[in-house]
Amino acid sequence: MEKMVLRLVKYSLILVVACLACNNPTKPPKGKTRKDNPPVIPKTPVPALNVDSAYFFIEKQVSFGPRVPGTKAHYNTFVFLREWLNKYTDTVYIQDAKAETFDKKTIPIYNIIGSFKPELTKRVLLFAHWDTRPFADEDDSASSMPILGANDGASGVGLLLEIARLIHENEMNRIGVDIIFFDAEDWGNGAYDDSYCLGSQYWAKNPHIPSYQAEYGILLDMVGAKNAQFAIEGFSNQYAPHVVSKVWNAAASLGHANTFVSYNRGYVTDDHYYVNKYTGIPVIDIIHYEPKVGSSFGTFWHTHDDNMDIIDKTTLSKVGNTLLNVLYNE
Repeated sequence: MEKMVLRLVKYSLILVVACLACNNPTKPPKGKTRKDNPPVIPKTPVPALNVDSAYFFIEKQVSFGPRVPGTKAHYNTFVFLREWLNKYTDTVYIQDAKAETFDKKTIPIYNIIGSFKPELTKRVLLFAHWDTRPFADEDDSASSMPILGANDGASGVGLLLEIARLIHENEMNRIGVDIIFFDAEDWGNGAYDDSYCLGSQYWAKNPHIPSYQAEYGILLDMVGAKNAQFAIEGFSNQYAPHVVSKVWNAAASLGHANTFVSYNRGYVTDDHYYVNKYTGIPVIDIIHYEPKVGSSFGTFWHTHDDNMDIIDKTTLSKVGNTLLNVLYNE
């Protein structure tokens, strides 16, 4: 009789434990993950910009001479940029096309695209233009001669090459990144509609991936001058106010509120305008702002003073580290 009672108690305890296990929602079966608790992907710490590396990439572009489409310096720079994007990114695409300028010249266009994690659907687009203006129309001394474009073109490209290097060495798991160097941005005339930004117009109508989309995009244009400020550009605020807030808040958190100023400047028809217009991707423009100068782009804009003498490592560091904080906190 005692043995029977002990057996009954034993079986009762087993049943109680089994029922408790069935009703315990805190431990999923082995080999399965609860749908409401997906695995956490740890964030990669934000890498710091190597400003000397960014400066090198700018200086190297300028060393080729004016990068006017159709010239030897232009082609040599194309080979240089393609080589470094091939080194750092997972996939490189080249768009080879022709365009007609406002003064009826047919020029080659090379848009250079480097992609990280092209398989991911969540993407961020970063871009700058790499060509230079074929004439210094703001320079009375030699207005017909092409400019070196250290700030207007090379500064944004140099920063993006350094950011590509850092992404290569500090992998991001959450997003894919596409870096585009647009060609033929600066061969334009304000008296002619759509005469600027020929490379970005071509890409926006013929993206390297059909129906390409990104969460948002950021254009860097003239981001290397000493004591530069960046005000909120009109089309950026119209098409992508949430991206403006994201970038300007990141800058403020790093102590750069005096550089990324909360001031609404005018509208600038730049590469971002055509990307917004033709793709619907919300894109902003980080662009030099100097309100006391007539053009607001600086006294060196479209002159022969746009050389390495005006490039400042402090400005490059502020812009580059702000952008890295945005990317690595996605």
